[in-house]
Amino acid sequence: MDTARSEGSTADGDLLDLARAVAEESRSYLTVVTEVAAGTSPEATLPLLLLAVSDVLAVGARLGATTDVVPAERFEPDLGPDPDVDPLRTALANVFEGIDEYAEVVDPLVTPEVERSSVSGDLVAIAGALAQGLRHYETGAALEALWWWQFSYLSDWGERGSGVLRAIQTMLAHLRLDVDDDVAAEAEYDALQS
Repeated sequence: MDTARSEGSTADGDLLDLARAVAEESRSYLTVVTEVAAGTSPEATLPLLLLAVSDVLAVGARLGATTDVVPAERFEPDLGPDPDVDPLRTALANVFEGIDEYAEVVDPLVTPEVERSSVSGDLVAIAGALAQGLRHYETGAALEALWWWQFSYLSDWGERGSGVLRAIQTMLAHLRLDVDDDVAAEAEYDALQS
């Protein structure tokens, strides 16, 4: 057996396994974000998003750690118009009304400059990039999908995912840990009396 051919087959197999994993996480993420936007379980919104964003970032880290994926074709095949994500953005903005915006460092290596970002906008940007890759994957173009996911992870959605994950985790922490001063004083008094 030709060693070079065997190693190439293993590398191709590893890339196809990675593409399959990213496709699964993409579908899962899109399902969760759509359900959250529909408002089906408001009490589970933050925990569901915390898990979905964490999971998609974990598979994204695998994309970032993988050597550059180069598809066979030089140009991305035209899959027609991009899906309309505006209704999803609007629905998520309604879910996060009043707490949608958060502060984000533009580039922590270059400048301490801070900009405003939004949970709804970041969640939808991630969804759009994942959906575009899925469109390629579902046409059988796994390497094209993998290239797209890797490129968009490194150039956009990885950073957005990290920022929105922190914002969601912070919201969850505030909900669980912030206590009214009177309630805290009463709990402290009860603890001292027992």
